[in-house]
Amino acid sequence: MDINAILQERQKWFEWKNIKPIYEKILQWKMNNEHLNVTNVKLDDIIEITLDENEEKIKEIEEIAKMLKPWRKGPFKINDLFIDTEWRSFIKWNIIKPHLNLEGKDVLDVGCNNGYYMFRMLEHKSESITGFDPSALFNLQFEFINGFIKSDIEYKLLGVEHIPHYGKKFDTIFCLGVLYHRPDPVTMLKELKAGLKPNSEVILDTLIIEGDEEMALCPVRYQQMKNVYFIPTLKALYNWIEKAKFKEVEFIGKRYTDLEEQRKTDWIDGASLDSFLNEDLTKTVEGYPPPLRVYLKLKN
Repeated sequence: MDINAILQERQKWFEWKNIKPIYEKILQWKMNNEHLNVTNVKLDDIIEITLDENEEKIKEIEEIAKMLKPWRKGPFKINDLFIDTEWRSFIKWNIIKPHLNLEGKDVLDVGCNNGYYMFRMLEHKSESITGFDPSALFNLQFEFINGFIKSDIEYKLLGVEHIPHYGKKFDTIFCLGVLYHRPDPVTMLKELKAGLKPNSEVILDTLIIEGDEEMALCPVRYQQMKNVYFIPTLKALYNWIEKAKFKEVEFIGKRYTDLEEQRKTDWIDGASLDSFLNEDLTKTVEGYPPPLRVYLKLKN
């Protein structure tokens, strides 16, 4: 697999008719604003960027931010502009943060979306941070925010299937909310493992269902999503992990997704969690158990 050829081919994605106007706008904006006066960056639950710029430039920034909708992960705040993303991603981050040791490490975030979690990793002083996500829009959201933060994070239009061929191994791989979107979860876990250095780890977040059996739900749709393939019990998930030949699993925690964490805002298009669950929020609209996430550390 020629990774460079894949990356070169995917640059054409920025020519898509729904992406090209945003891409060109951001390129022009970055050229015209190489020396933006960023007075403070706060990498907290809300990633806050403070600028000393005139009202006209702030208005242009707001215009670009709105062009980049929908904003899924965040939130972000640029002066008084609050990008109230669909997910309050800090809820997940604060669950896994106490279990991280990233200082001096090479880190990969697979399915990194707009880079919110990678920006949060900056405070951990990693040796390097790389993000994989095959989405031109999310990449542009990252480029927009990183235009203020000016980090050395590398963002690649790649997916988990490219990890074994990437040519670099990592100390920690984050895989948050990806596994249930893959039709072969054991193969995906093996692909994650193939990207690790010896004695390294994967931080995994995925959907599960309650139950003592070694089984998995296989829905046609789950929360109106067509691309959800398998949702296992914890026992079944541990079996997948064993089949992928990880040596050890550390349980971090689990949490039902609620309307505090995921909800519709003015910064997304379409519906969100409240439209995907029944009236009393006890089942999905298809009649399945509501979304329950587990957080694990898989050791190589």
